Amino acid sequence: MSEEVHETPSTTPNFQTELAAQLADLIPEAIADGKVDVEKLKELLDGDAADGSERFGLFWPGKKRALRAAQEPTTATLRPDIENSKDWDTTKNVFIEGDNLEVLKILQKHYHAKIKMIYMDPPYNTGKDFVYPDNYKEGLENYLQWTQQVNEQGKKLSTNSDTEGRYHSNWLNMMYPRLKLARNLLTRDGAIFISIDDSEVENLKRLAHEIFGEANFVATMIWAAGRKNDSRLVSVSHEYILVYVRDADYLREQQVTWRQRKKGLDEIYAQLARLQRTHGSDYNSMTEGMKAWYRGLPDSHPSKAHKHYAHVDRRGLYFPDNISWPGGGGPKYEVLHPLTQKAVKVPSRGWMTSDPAKMQSWIDDDRVHFGVDENSVPCIKSYLRDKEYQTPYSVFYQDGRAATKRLMNLFGSKVFDFPKDESVIESLIEMCTSSDDLILDCFSGSGTTAHAVMRANVEDGGSRRHIQVQLPEPTPSGSPARETGYSTIAELSRARIDLSGAAVLDAQASKGSTAEGTLDVGFRAYTLADTSFSKWKVSSDVDRNQLEQHLFDLRESSSADDASASDLLSEILLKQGYSLTEQISTLDVAGLSLQAVGGGVVLAYLDEHVKPTLEQLRAVVDEDPARLIVLEDAFQGDDQLKTNLAQLCKSKGIELWTA
Repeated sequence: MSEEVHETPSTTPNFQTELAAQLADLIPEAIADGKVDVEKLKELLDGDAADGSERFGLFWPGKKRALRAAQEPTTATLRPDIENSKDWDTTKNVFIEGDNLEVLKILQKHYHAKIKMIYMDPPYNTGKDFVYPDNYKEGLENYLQWTQQVNEQGKKLSTNSDTEGRYHSNWLNMMYPRLKLARNLLTRDGAIFISIDDSEVENLKRLAHEIFGEANFVATMIWAAGRKNDSRLVSVSHEYILVYVRDADYLREQQVTWRQRKKGLDEIYAQLARLQRTHGSDYNSMTEGMKAWYRGLPDSHPSKAHKHYAHVDRRGLYFPDNISWPGGGGPKYEVLHPLTQKAVKVPSRGWMTSDPAKMQSWIDDDRVHFGVDENSVPCIKSYLRDKEYQTPYSVFYQDGRAATKRLMNLFGSKVFDFPKDESVIESLIEMCTSSDDLILDCFSGSGTTAHAVMRANVEDGGSRRHIQVQLPEPTPSGSPARETGYSTIAELSRARIDLSGAAVLDAQASKGSTAEGTLDVGFRAYTLADTSFSKWKVSSDVDRNQLEQHLFDLRESSSADDASASDLLSEILLKQGYSLTEQISTLDVAGLSLQAVGGGVVLAYLDEHVKPTLEQLRAVVDEDPARLIVLEDAFQGDDQLKTNLAQLCKSKGIELWTA
């Protein structure tokens, strides 16, 4: 290893530079004087390059600038908010308060191609809801611009009204860079689900086709949420979920299938448990009880769809399924009824197995359902436990009012209008994730996705993790949320995660789960902030009104002098490509207070006020970390000390980084 000292990058990745570098590696002849020669590239592509004047696609005012907004690096960072966190030291979940465009850029370094599923519930652009108004000013200026749209009481001063000339363009300008950045985060077998209604579904689909590729489109799911009587012409009672994958070809190569747990099963199993307590091992009485229970359900009840699973034996619920050879022409041989010992009727298509011994083994194992005597054709038992999952349907029903009622019960008042249904999001999560997959929701709202992740983990024993991102949009003045003490949607979202986590733990305990106590219901909270390093700040001399100045003062308070060691370390780790959930502890070495990451794999000395001696640094190097990070100002201008440390690190094979 050379004596090179690595310097922490000041910004998030520059995608324009990285793309040009990839082109130079792939097609060096298309690079001239360090720039991409577009004409040469067209020449090399020959017939595969489209005529720019006759291209097919979605175009709108501001599209090019929206693309630049996605590509522009940012110096912004995420500041730990330990006070508003839960189980900071142990959790693998994250809640981020801030503008999701900036946050998505910050996540690129570590989380690139690491997120299995993204769920988005963006503003629907109905002319009433709020649209993130970035005019392609990056850093925290986007944050400041957003705050201009609310007065001191938190009331919105403007919306993306449908009377505005750029109604659809403004919405597309908001969505385009966010979808571009989100795509980068998906694993190769990852998927994104985007909720939308009729206001922008056509534009969103064209936009997503462009970003994800039409070949990676999976389906437009239709969520029927219940009848509305608010229209004179047609009562619109549905919305959409657009589904795309990162690489459909890869999913086909890997033979990946998505499955969804059937609805209404928990209620069925609960009824069976009640009958078992009443009737013990009297399976006939339990069967009659299940049939009566199904008959009493309304047709709209999800359990009613499984009414054929009414028979009960020692293994549980089953239905008598067809035991004949598919398509006909199957084997025919004698099978005796277990009670009458007479040959039963043979199915007209023959038995489903050509091996009489195998058939007898099924009978001996009580897997064949016989009639009262030999005059009926037996059936094979198909158990509900073995058929709980199915290929997801593109059209489904879920009463939209149910989620509102459950959230109201959780908080004790109606703190949020029209929350997404956690059971619907849970079903999407179960479709395409498992184990310890990572799920991102960058329009977190009331925190539904976090709730759904915890529920899914209880259901199948998984350890999925989630990242939530929410703008601190003020709650309406005089609203139940404001009166309950939640001044922003972000505060309400964190509270919902906390409350639903407790509810999920209770549900887990009631199930008698063996995994009780291991469920992660915590989250590390972060807030979007400007860089803590003065040398990385971008100066701005624009005029500011009183509200802007107040926010700018808050921004300036995160200078290197005022930033805590935790703030500095968090930013350094993010920009060096570490996650937001690294295990961090303090370590005293030769009188120096260090931050240890990952049990000491990385050590960081971040005290600019105490210059370390060479002997102290030698003791730090003897701890043998893989990487050592030292705040540049800690050397206090002593280049010889820095050089000596570099030599010490080289002798031990340790990477030395400064910031």
